[in-house]
Amino acid sequence: MSKSSPIGIFDSGVGGTSIWKEIHSLLPLEHTIYLADSDNAPYGEKPQEEIVRLSIKNTEKLLAMGAKIIVVACNTATTNAIQVLRSNYHVPFIGIEPAIKPAALQTQTKCIGILATKGTLTSALFAKTSDLYSKDTKVIEVVGKGLVQEIEKGNKDSEKVEAMLVDLLQPMIDEGIDYLVLGCSHYPYLIPTLKKILPSYVKIIDSGMAVAKQTKLILQSMDLLTSTSQMPPQFFTNGDPKILRNLITSEENNYEVTYLDF
Repeated sequence: MSKSSPIGIFDSGVGGTSIWKEIHSLLPLEHTIYLADSDNAPYGEKPQEEIVRLSIKNTEKLLAMGAKIIVVACNTATTNAIQVLRSNYHVPFIGIEPAIKPAALQTQTKCIGILATKGTLTSALFAKTSDLYSKDTKVIEVVGKGLVQEIEKGNKDSEKVEAMLVDLLQPMIDEGIDYLVLGCSHYPYLIPTLKKILPSYVKIIDSGMAVAKQTKLILQSMDLLTSTSQMPPQFFTNGDPKILRNLITSEENNYEVTYLDF
């Protein structure tokens, strides 16, 4: 393992690119490899044993590609599998959890909403975090049923998704939330639509920048941060490369996405 080795990132599909963007922005010199397990998305409705198996599969693929650190850019995989990964592999792992703490500390109405997958909301790790930080706060938990599937199809801005979000968010709005925590790495791609639906005073929190900062901190502590520009980011998917490419390509960068059967 060397400073020039890549940062490995995996998710149940394309959503974790929201995390990749924060990492790439904070650490532009680092070589990143992104693995989208879209063929098995969504993880949020699978049993824990299956989530662990898929997380191990993704980890071993990234290790074979030389990853010096692995970012589990999936809330469901983090809350259900990261302890198993950390106990079985020597490489450091960075996980992603719903940002309950900042929402609970800053809420004025003492009521916050969490939009997440079933797999995250029913996990022991989520329950522990929620209990720790939300003792004096009412937490409205809503399963974002069907949202990941629509984003994986490239439909994040569709009228169908907007209608789904109206139905999902109304109970939270009725209860008086002033913070909405996004508990799935796919959901930041819904922020423009969320802002159309939510009252203007409701603040939206996701975990992307916190994950990027933690990745930098761990690499610094292990003296694994590179100081010279590495090769361009690499993206692999076992789903439709066009959908992943559409999320990461901008006017400045036209990243290559490769289909990989893994």
